[in-house]
Amino acid sequence: MVTSKEVLDNAKSKMQKTTDALKKDLSSIRAGRANASLLNRVSVNYYGAPTPLNQIAAITIPEARVIMVKPYDKSALDDIEKGILEADIGINPANDGDNIRLVVPQLTEERRAEVSKKVKATGESNKVAIRNVRREAMDAVKKGNKNDDFNDDEAHRLEDQVQKLTDKEIKNVDSIVSDKEDEVMNG
Repeated sequence: MVTSKEVLDNAKSKMQKTTDALKKDLSSIRAGRANASLLNRVSVNYYGAPTPLNQIAAITIPEARVIMVKPYDKSALDDIEKGILEADIGINPANDGDNIRLVVPQLTEERRAEVSKKVKATGESNKVAIRNVRREAMDAVKKGNKNDDFNDDEAHRLEDQVQKLTDKEIKNVDSIVSDKEDEVMNG
């Protein structure tokens, strides 16, 4: 037997995970200014083990378009540089013997438009995922109504709640995408 609370909680949880994934995806998109999250997917071969960069180095932003990577262990400097190059983030590291500097290049208007398009596409795919969660929830409501877990009134009320939740999450996705587009176009 399925309860209305289970259907709603499940849908809410899945939609939230989709929105969180969107935020993570968009944080790795370069917007023309330094952001430490650009290095989130950089993995360094440290003493034979793949290690996230932020565990073996301090990452700071000393200027608007500069990311400074200061290793805790100077012997790892070359490995860190290699890891950044392999991550293919589109920025060449400059090794000065103590630190690694990454200068984030200004985006051209053409590149800004490309990145903005990518941001929109990512947002759209997340909206599709949210709508798929809605469809699953609506199917669960119909199945519950058919199996007499819910009466018709309760099923109708639950469908309305699922739709309101969907509308809220899609509005949230639009807001996140809009903020990122502003950052890209004005960054």
